[in-house]
Amino acid sequence: MPVSRSTRRALAAVFAACVVLPLSACGSSGGDSGTADASGKVEGDITFQTWNLRANFKPYFEGLIADFEKKYPGTDVKWIDQPAEGYADKISADAAGGTLPDVVNVSPDLVAPLAKAGLALDLDKAASQYRKEYLEGAWASHQIPGTTGTYAFPWYLNTGPLFYNKSLFKEAGLDAEQPPKTYDEVFDAALKMAEKTDGKVATLANVPTIEDFGRYGVELMNKEGTAFTFNDAKGVELLTKYKELYDAKALDPQALTATPESSGKKFLTGAVAMNPGSALDLGNFKKQAPNLYKNIGITDQISSTGHVNMYVMGVMVNARTKRAPAAVAFAHYVTDAAHQMSFAKQVAIFPSTAGSLDDPYFTKEDGTDETRVRVAAAKSLKNAVNYTPVLFSEQMKTELRNEVAKALQGKESPKEALDNAVEACNRLLQQQG
Repeated sequence: MPVSRSTRRALAAVFAACVVLPLSACGSSGGDSGTADASGKVEGDITFQTWNLRANFKPYFEGLIADFEKKYPGTDVKWIDQPAEGYADKISADAAGGTLPDVVNVSPDLVAPLAKAGLALDLDKAASQYRKEYLEGAWASHQIPGTTGTYAFPWYLNTGPLFYNKSLFKEAGLDAEQPPKTYDEVFDAALKMAEKTDGKVATLANVPTIEDFGRYGVELMNKEGTAFTFNDAKGVELLTKYKELYDAKALDPQALTATPESSGKKFLTGAVAMNPGSALDLGNFKKQAPNLYKNIGITDQISSTGHVNMYVMGVMVNARTKRAPAAVAFAHYVTDAAHQMSFAKQVAIFPSTAGSLDDPYFTKEDGTDETRVRVAAAKSLKNAVNYTPVLFSEQMKTELRNEVAKALQGKESPKEALDNAVEACNRLLQQQG
């Protein structure tokens, strides 16, 4: 049950294709990340690159940079903003050409090849004193299986609550005030809903993604980071359950080709009982489906591990920077508690700093839809984890989706489908080098 497109858009990570760097062009075979010395005086000129943020947040970043330069006389921060389209390719080209900025806005999948190429500073070595300032799960999100170290400061987070239709739950004899929390509970509820409505109302509208396998408790990858393992018994169990739902029409028959928009529309019309979303969706319900709006329930993402999924952005320091003290100081400045809090009040994201989610802004209701969703999401983020492996590329997501579709259609057994998906993903992993 992935988050809605609006939530993912807020993270500017919609395409998140894994960058494959020509390592020889980087002048490194990897393994020497973190060689820059971050001790010493904070001074000099540095470049800071963001990912599609200038259009909406120019005053915020200009003010932040001016404050940093005032705090550290003798520093000069040049801000570069790149468009969302082609961001991964731009980073790859800069890495190969030796023109990577000193401080770079990244997502975990983008930082992985940079760390392997020796271009991402290991913050566990260079800035370990700051680790305690961040949520544990957020700090861990820029760690790479098979290596030691953390390769970016965690920046802003996002997650999506799950909406459900209370009236449909009541009509099916389910407790609308106690929505399902685990996968087993949602599967039971879904089968009852389908039986009660003769298959007219599905509970879920999306096929399982890698995040679902993670939230179900499947070990997605070995600890060395050399192979995917989501075809284990627990993974097969999850896909088998989804096949059962699909056959009973408890999973929407069009789930194989569903988009966030199409599944959202089905939820709007009462054809689906549960759907991920955001505060923007609540406003839409209010206008287009007032009856649904009156009966809307908000709960956490489904998880059998006790931890929901988080989406996370980071700020990486170039390990080859000539101004390591200034670059580390600025990356920390951008992501410290005060600046994350001020940024969170400008856009629907959440700070990754410890304690920030206890602020009244994230805990106190004021009667508005926006606050209602913000409070629900913030509560779930405190112990959330980033389930999507940092080495899991867009191509791999497509391979998994294709094999899941074959299993649901009965063309392959769940075991065969996941074996094939893992084989394809491991082949792609080897190609990443």
